[in-house]
Amino acid sequence: MKGQRYIREVKEPRRRVLGMSIAVAAVFLVLLSRLWYLQIIESDNLRKLSENNRLRFVPVAASRGAILDRNGNVLVNNTPSFSVAVVPQDVRDKEALLTSLARYLALDPEELRAKWEKGKGRAKFYPIVIASGISREQLEFLEENRLRLPGLDVEMKPIREYGNGQLAAHLFGYLGEISEAELDKEEFRSYNPGDYVGKSGIERSWERYLHGSDGGRQIEVDARGRYLRTISETSPTIGNSIVLTIDRDLQKRAEQSFGDKAGAAVAIDVNSGEILAFVSNPGFDPSLFTGRMSPQQWKSYLDDKRHPLENKALKGQYPPGSTFKIITALAGLQEGLIDENTTVVCKGAHTVGKDTFKCWDKKGHGVVDLKRALKESCDVYFYQLGERLGVDRIAAYAREFGLGSPVGVGLENEKGGLIPTTAWKEQKYNKKWFRGETLPVSIGQGYTLATPLQLAAMIAGVATEGTVYRPHLVKRVVDPDGQVLREFSPEVLKKVALRPEIYRPVKQGLLAVVNEPRGTGGMARLYEVKVAGKTGTSQVVKMRDSKGGVPYQYRDHALFVAFAPYDKPEVAVAVVVEHGEHGGSAAAPIAGRILRAYFEGKGVIKAPVKGGGDEEDEGGAESGAVAPENSQSVPVPEKGQP
Repeated sequence: MKGQRYIREVKEPRRRVLGMSIAVAAVFLVLLSRLWYLQIIESDNLRKLSENNRLRFVPVAASRGAILDRNGNVLVNNTPSFSVAVVPQDVRDKEALLTSLARYLALDPEELRAKWEKGKGRAKFYPIVIASGISREQLEFLEENRLRLPGLDVEMKPIREYGNGQLAAHLFGYLGEISEAELDKEEFRSYNPGDYVGKSGIERSWERYLHGSDGGRQIEVDARGRYLRTISETSPTIGNSIVLTIDRDLQKRAEQSFGDKAGAAVAIDVNSGEILAFVSNPGFDPSLFTGRMSPQQWKSYLDDKRHPLENKALKGQYPPGSTFKIITALAGLQEGLIDENTTVVCKGAHTVGKDTFKCWDKKGHGVVDLKRALKESCDVYFYQLGERLGVDRIAAYAREFGLGSPVGVGLENEKGGLIPTTAWKEQKYNKKWFRGETLPVSIGQGYTLATPLQLAAMIAGVATEGTVYRPHLVKRVVDPDGQVLREFSPEVLKKVALRPEIYRPVKQGLLAVVNEPRGTGGMARLYEVKVAGKTGTSQVVKMRDSKGGVPYQYRDHALFVAFAPYDKPEVAVAVVVEHGEHGGSAAAPIAGRILRAYFEGKGVIKAPVKGGGDEEDEGGAESGAVAPENSQSVPVPEKGQP
């Protein structure tokens, strides 16, 4: 029909519109699903992330508890120190930041990277300590350049302050940054990377009391990590304080008594086991371990032949030498093999089979009884007695007086010494014990080893006639409010079941050692207080140089044990001078000075007037150290004498 229009249905555009609609609907469905996922499923996590961008938790380190002496004098305390930390979440370029810090702080970049890696695995907003103990100049420089160092945080942490320098360094121990291995242990579960913990001594053994609980501040920051305000704050809890049995003044005098000699000394209250002085000489500076020790300083410690890092009082194991004759004498009396009148003819040597065992006096002592054998330290007397006793009986008595195993003083890694027996040799070397091997043991040589701590416990047990108290170093633990959390009472380690009357002849012999002519310990004599003691010289190795001299490291050790007053004992002391050669001339004077200092502190002996003629030589000179001015001369042992 003309003029009539026909409309033809086109299906293709409809398909396109339908497809686009479906696509748009699918996109919106995905968006709605994602929105639902973020708003409903992930809402809590996203809220936490948002808060973490705005809020930060800054830990505040707790101060460690103080360490005090028995009289309340502060020996170890705390002082502020600044540490550099970084917040990984705010660091845009780790390498650039660490390189800049290494340059500004004059540190090794590899060391900083190692600290960074150590802190990985924690929340990214948690600070990682990468440098400690920075100076105020370095602190000021970092603060001036803070905007150029995104992620940088400077923390104030208390560190140990050893106000008395090297005093009792081995006893206190030192702190070090917590290691990865320690962080994995249950006991350090609440610690953080960068925290300092005790590594040795009291600091280590009493860590859980001293450490305290960290606090923290929740702060608000802007998008660049800059501080805006504090939201909340939790105060740290100061650690508990440890009150030691040590007397600061006696400890100081005891250390001074050694001068530059290497060795150890332990002074102990015979009626309680409280350790009054605990010396290992030479010492070291414990504060160096909480900062950055120079390679030169570390090398000097390692190269020193006197081994300043070794705790000789706790871990040093030495042949006790003639001090062990006390044990042999008590064993012989208890077993009925000798009495105080039993005599032996000393011709300078004693032969067993094909072996000859010499006395220190090659000419011989002649006819000697027990008192003279102790006073002049006759080896032949004790060779013959030891041969009759046998090594197993000697060992049994030695163990009764605390020798041969750790005494349990409360410090880690205490050594136990060695008291040999026939069974021990069979197990150790798969060989039988020979009769001739007993003779060196009877005079404290051969396989026999003891620590200065054990020797102090032994002579204290002799002083009390059989009551051996466990030596201990801590009197009490006190919380920050002054409340006593723990208090330690005397603990009897051994109650030696010997007949009471057998102590008298031995103690009389020890009194003669110090106070009678030809006594080997005359240089320990005090003229106001009666001292009883025993010298000892323990052989290291027979070796001489091309000129006939003995190199330092091969010289004999010098020992001396003593107690005082003789009539009513209060204090015992054991002294070891490494490579000191003769107990009478090297160790006895040191013991005398320690005992004099003790009785001066008690007011029994009048302290010398400062600047007066009889003032004690703090450098450790032997002449005139223990005798008053114008007193009679003190007998000096002959060369080679114990």
